[in-house]
Amino acid sequence: MEKKMAENPAAIRFGITGCADIARKVARAIKLAPNATLYAIASRSIDKARKFAADGGLSGAVKIYGSYDQLLDDPCVDAVYMPLPTSLHLHWAVLAARKKKHLLLEKPTALDVSELDQILEACESNGVQFMDGSMWLHHPRTAKLKDLISDPKLFGQIDIIRSTSTMPGTQDFLESNIRVNPNLDALGALGDIGWYCIGAILWAKDYKLPTVVNALPDVLKNSAGVILSCSASIHWEPADKTVATIHFSFLSHSSMDLAMTGSNGSMHCNDYIIPCQENSASFDFTSGATFVELHIGWNAKPGEVTVISELPQEALMVQEFARNAEDIRKFGKRPDSKWPESSRKTQLVLDAVKKSIDLGCKPVKL
Repeated sequence: MEKKMAENPAAIRFGITGCADIARKVARAIKLAPNATLYAIASRSIDKARKFAADGGLSGAVKIYGSYDQLLDDPCVDAVYMPLPTSLHLHWAVLAARKKKHLLLEKPTALDVSELDQILEACESNGVQFMDGSMWLHHPRTAKLKDLISDPKLFGQIDIIRSTSTMPGTQDFLESNIRVNPNLDALGALGDIGWYCIGAILWAKDYKLPTVVNALPDVLKNSAGVILSCSASIHWEPADKTVATIHFSFLSHSSMDLAMTGSNGSMHCNDYIIPCQENSASFDFTSGATFVELHIGWNAKPGEVTVISELPQEALMVQEFARNAEDIRKFGKRPDSKWPESSRKTQLVLDAVKKSIDLGCKPVKL
């Protein structure tokens, strides 16, 4: 890492606030991104920060802090990756922006859109880049998917979208993980993995907000009232007939499915959030398929489309974020607005799902 800093003195210097498991993955991503370097780690416990650095084999040049304030006060930190519990985002994200630190914020971005608006306002008024930690959006496969579903001849009008994100929570996870603690991550599965489902639906629709969101009556909560599993339907009525369904759960086998059917084609990706392999990812795509005579088969089989990636998607995320930060620093550009806008729309729909659940699964209009 010291060699990397010497080779690229213009690299964006990252600080990480918090030693959550996901921070290990992003620390590696920062190391892999050619325009970024890991400069500092902070935890509320100096010993925990030191252990994080030691376990990750981080360079001795990485600064270790025993408080988040110390890291944010360091003038050498250009950007902050923040994997803190959602209940802490508002305070620390706003403070980071006021300290002129570019902000890569782990999802869910906030407990509700009113909190997120305060974070985004702080970033806007201080001229710093905001981005949430949705890594899959930065994979080249995602761009290839968009190209194909946007082709009116190959795919046509999107009719149906289905997205699932599930994981088998262990007994220890369901009893003690921060994601099921109402004081730390009150949104539970909705915020943690439902964020991906909602984000994928909006991405497919070019972030056109739906008109109606309706949670389905399969909601499961723990004894503290935190959502463990849920489904919802999403509609763009009346002019747009697209229907989307999402399902997210801490109580099922691992799944990361995204499927779409259009007027002329269909696609299915079974690992859209985290690819099965780092260096390549694939999906099935079919166009113009019909039954053959007597319905004994199909005239076209799904074709597998494979996309190569030179870096893991999380490193591509860091690279894009650091590029935005460098453009601001070097050329005086404004922060790229597409990232806060997409996060805000995802949060709006998430809030609507939550409101529908709270209303006993009644439809909510946006």
